[in-house]
Amino acid sequence: MFKKSSFLVFACFAFLSCGSERNYYVLSPAGKAPLNHGIGLGIGPVNMADYLVERPYLIFQSSPYKMEMSDLHEWSGELSDNFGRVLGTNLGRRLGTGNIHSYPSNPNSKNRYQIAVDLNQFHGDDQGDAILEASWRIYALPGSTVVRSHTSTLRCPLEKDGYESLVAAQSKLVDMLSAEIAAAIR
Repeated sequence: MFKKSSFLVFACFAFLSCGSERNYYVLSPAGKAPLNHGIGLGIGPVNMADYLVERPYLIFQSSPYKMEMSDLHEWSGELSDNFGRVLGTNLGRRLGTGNIHSYPSNPNSKNRYQIAVDLNQFHGDDQGDAILEASWRIYALPGSTVVRSHTSTLRCPLEKDGYESLVAAQSKLVDMLSAEIAAAIR
């Protein structure tokens, strides 16, 4: 009897897990940056809130006190790297430069500005929105003089239900953030 019931439990688990495949997501830029010309921008560091770093899962806030994660929906690679690349591409497009370097930049890169970001919130919520809250600083180089420091709180409605729609809205949020930073650089 034990063997038969153990087999049934295993068979049910195996059946349920067959339909559960992992999905991987990346942020996408709003367009391409120009080729290597224009002012030099150093992007980073991009620091993330602990809840964004500790697990690779997409996150949904279901109440003011509860965050939910699905182990079947993950970021493909490091979110901080993907965020920085997309932010840099969006900034390059907005500022007309392809001269973008990830932090830490090569000392010979001749960057004019460095943009540092602390990402405090980046998730979906129960209102059907994606949320981004980021504190950012623009440093003039050389010398690392702070040109501007600001905290942006942005929301973007999801076009439909689902994790892919969440990531699309989060990609739009990164572009909205790049618009604010680009305006401060101009």
